[in-house]
Amino acid sequence: QVQLVESGGGLVQPGGSLSLSCAANGSRLSVNIMGWYRRAPGKERESVALIGTEDTTNYAESVKGRFTISRGNAENTVHLQMNSLKVGATAVYYCHVVYWTGTSYESSWGQGTQVTVSS
Repeated sequence: QVQLVESGGGLVQPGGSLSLSCAANGSRLSVNIMGWYRRAPGKERESVALIGTEDTTNYAESVKGRFTISRGNAENTVHLQMNSLKVGATAVYYCHVVYWTGTSYESSWGQGTQVTVSS
């Protein structure tokens, strides 16, 4: 069972910055993709940023140029640097990981962390 530990988030004014971190805990974990999703009030959950095994990245159009996803120095960790935040970024952000068990790909979700952009 893979558990994801998220940190970061909080309240920031429009134009400000926040950083989210996520660590995947599990024995002999073979991570394929790590990333962040978000669900804003009244909206569907959407992909924000993903990073693959060769550090290939994918961003939602709405965050390109302002958000940066990167792997941490510790194994199976990922960071999301969010700059020039807009009110529309207010949402619960969820860490997600896809990993190989040896026989199949599985995935896990973090519990979510609140990001609020407001003046």
